[in-house]
Amino acid sequence: MIEDYTAVYLMSIRPQYSRLIFAGVKKYELRKIAGAPPIEEGSLIIVYSSGKVKSIVGEFTAGRIIMGTPERVWEAVHKPGTGIREDAWPYLKGGRKAMAIEVRNPRLYKRPVTLEELRRIIPGWMPPFSYKRLEPGDKTLELVLRRLHGNYL
Repeated sequence: MIEDYTAVYLMSIRPQYSRLIFAGVKKYELRKIAGAPPIEEGSLIIVYSSGKVKSIVGEFTAGRIIMGTPERVWEAVHKPGTGIREDAWPYLKGGRKAMAIEVRNPRLYKRPVTLEELRRIIPGWMPPFSYKRLEPGDKTLELVLRRLHGNYL
């Protein structure tokens, strides 16, 4: 149930990284944060796979949240078994503040919802650049509740 989560977020993730998350390889999602509110542990993260996929594909629960300088976050998560590769450092080092979100219980939806479908249901729908909190009554959250949440592979 959605009520079991601290908060619900919609997060855009590049396809190569979302595949690693749902394959159980990538254990942390990295973000530069500049003024964005940090994600809370225990939140539901709904994944919009960007790039050529352009679909809401699954979800995971936010575990431990590590925040600080890019160097501090990198040191905490760039370890064997975390799925964090060297190619993530150039992205992370470009920010003043960084966040690592532990991926817990990744769940891939049986059928993704494409950008085209989303825009038919919610005209003008746009995915977030990084992430956004979905408040009760948000049309995207209502769609996930009705069609996706609990409908896993």
